[in-house]
Amino acid sequence: MTITEDNFERVVLGSSVPVLVHFWAPWCGLCRRVTPMLNRFQQEWSGQVNVLDVNADENLKLANLYRLKTLPTLLFLDQGKVVHRFDVLRNRDEFMRSLDLLMRCHGFEVGITERAGRLIDG
Repeated sequence: MTITEDNFERVVLGSSVPVLVHFWAPWCGLCRRVTPMLNRFQQEWSGQVNVLDVNADENLKLANLYRLKTLPTLLFLDQGKVVHRFDVLRNRDEFMRSLDLLMRCHGFEVGITERAGRLIDG
């Protein structure tokens, strides 16, 4: 789902489940490479987390509010508060383990760590 400045408060900050917000831009190659992993993460944790996209170029107020320095930037919010921020994505395995750990820290038991390698390759 694509988020804009108009619906951010309602959809993201008002969400009853944690939200992973993916700030991206059309010109960002790494943003495009992260998208399949985020889609798979959303499927694996269906109903327990929402993965939402914000085009940083089209939503400058949000980009400024969250002080984006690089793209992609991912924010993990729970109850409207940022609890984790991914500014630098070093490698896929580390990223997927971090997402899995965040979910486990929030009390969820189904995860993707064991399948991270398959998700990255497939």
